[in-house]
Amino acid sequence: MTQWQKTQIQRDNGMMTEAQAPVIISASRSTDIPAFYADWFFHRLKVGYSAWTNPFNGVRSFVSYEKCRFIVFWSKNPKPLLEHLDKLKERNIGCYIQYTLNDYEKEGLEKGVPPLEQRIDTFKRLVDKLGQGRVIWRFDPLILTDQIGMDDLLRKVENIGDQLKGYTEKLVFSYADITLYKKVKANLEKSHVNYAEWTTAQMEEFAQKLSELNQKWHYQLATCGEKIDIEQYGIQHNRCVDDDLMIRFAHHDKALMEFLGVEITEGDLFNPKPSIIKHRDNRDKGQRQFCGCMVSKDIGEYNTCPHLCEYCYANASKEKAHESYNKHKMNPLGETITGK
Repeated sequence: MTQWQKTQIQRDNGMMTEAQAPVIISASRSTDIPAFYADWFFHRLKVGYSAWTNPFNGVRSFVSYEKCRFIVFWSKNPKPLLEHLDKLKERNIGCYIQYTLNDYEKEGLEKGVPPLEQRIDTFKRLVDKLGQGRVIWRFDPLILTDQIGMDDLLRKVENIGDQLKGYTEKLVFSYADITLYKKVKANLEKSHVNYAEWTTAQMEEFAQKLSELNQKWHYQLATCGEKIDIEQYGIQHNRCVDDDLMIRFAHHDKALMEFLGVEITEGDLFNPKPSIIKHRDNRDKGQRQFCGCMVSKDIGEYNTCPHLCEYCYANASKEKAHESYNKHKMNPLGETITGK
């Protein structure tokens, strides 16, 4: 685990305490901060810190935003970000958005998200606001059930892919690995969703057919956290928290480049293109085995996402998520997401 620099903060109650001061923020793999907690997050950013509870031992710690240079947002409905993004620009904090845009409307697997048409419109508005490449399309996870076969998934992906042409450069996906995640398995079974695990042969077949579809889009195709190697179909292993993207969008930020171990030499008359040298591997060794993400500090908390997707890995139960969200609404600008 990365040991971030420490700093002293003054809490809302006036007390001084120690906080970690990360350079890269992930908001968040654990819950949908843009959809439900955007006001909270940008208030805490202005205040200068928030509190975070370790999901494994319940210990509370504090996160200072003093040194924050870049934020990776994750969301199924990032529309609330639109009114806040200028605040990041004012603070010279870079960002991009991992936008999970699935189509499980007919099957009711994502009852809490807005209609697909609205989510596609939000995607385009965010691209218009942030610029090309800063909104990344995820169809994640690809799930097989007694109502959804491989050809159904390909049709769903094609429908969205056609509408996003010109608005995204990339499609990131993963195959639902249900038995590996106990919470996912329990949530699906509780909702009586008859799921099926992907076989290696099915993964290969899907990859081949997706690659054929991509001949009309020319997106970068990548998998998230997958062991299977399908590079023969032009599909790479993704880094969702990606230092290459940060270099692309924030290469003028000297503090961020120093943190990343990146040296940028400006071009000259004979070779005008800047030279970029990465002096170290920024991969987060604390993530899953096949995760390519670089180091970041995730500020979300599990059991707090009210989307209530049937296959959710972040909520132990819908009841627990409802309870947490109700606590948040009682104290919506508190130190923690749940208002404690």
